Amino acid sequence: MDVRGVLAAIEEEIKLETFPGCEFAVIDGENVRQFCLGEAAIKPEREVLRPGCLWDLASVSKVVGVGTYLINQVIVGDLVLDTPLKALYSDWREETVTIRQLLTHTSGIDPFIPEREKLGFDGLITAMNHLSVKSDKRFHYTDVNFILLGLMIEQQTGRNLSDVLQDAVFNRWNMQQTSFGPVVHAVPTDWRLAPGSVHDPKARVLGIHCGSAGLFSTLSDLTGFVEGYFATESYLALLKDWSANGERRSLAWALRKDGWLVHTGYTGTFILMNLRRQQAFIFLSNRVHLRDERAQWILRRDALIEKMITSA
Repeated sequence: MDVRGVLAAIEEEIKLETFPGCEFAVIDGENVRQFCLGEAAIKPEREVLRPGCLWDLASVSKVVGVGTYLINQVIVGDLVLDTPLKALYSDWREETVTIRQLLTHTSGIDPFIPEREKLGFDGLITAMNHLSVKSDKRFHYTDVNFILLGLMIEQQTGRNLSDVLQDAVFNRWNMQQTSFGPVVHAVPTDWRLAPGSVHDPKARVLGIHCGSAGLFSTLSDLTGFVEGYFATESYLALLKDWSANGERRSLAWALRKDGWLVHTGYTGTFILMNLRRQQAFIFLSNRVHLRDERAQWILRRDALIEKMITSA
């Protein structure tokens, strides 16, 4: 894998202050290369970026946590995908939404919650449990799908989501530095937030009960996570369309036609992996540090992903 073009593109984005810095891993079978570029912060003052830092994963939490937990259950036959959510999570009022739909973002749930920012923990969960459901089951990415799955896991196990994920996922793959925030000694995300604070507003409210975001991790932990996927042949089952309507979605992961699985995070993070070729890229940045130009970032991020795939 020749990643010189990828590194040049990353260095250019750092010069443009798209993000202060990043940690980046390239995995090619047993060969793992890790890179640390740029700075940890620019405001309120410059801060050196050192390898091994904690990063706010944002929505990459979906695959690192709840997604992998439920994928494992599906693989061993402990979870039937077309089971209605209400059968496993009694606080949900609607009868037709299934686990498959939630895991593939084809639930039809309307995620809009009026005056969400004024709701505390109980109010936010109550509002989510009573969201309306549309008949349109086309792909629509929303945090609510995975928040509901996390609440379902808690009701089924009688335990906090953080404890379930620690035992079933993080300990399994020796991810000793992965946990819900807030944490200490993390790379500053938005410069206006205290370092180690969760960037996602819903995840800040829901804390250790949030299935959609809120995890912090390191490049080394995520390398172990990816290697765990590579070491288990049954995960090859993810390389098919698991949606019920031809949306080309894997379980939790986005599925590309070229066989790559990918999941991105709002803060400037993503994991890109090819299970058959046992190749992967892990990218951790804090692109919201100075400004939040999401539409422009998506274009730049997607171009970076294409460079990575081309280099593989």
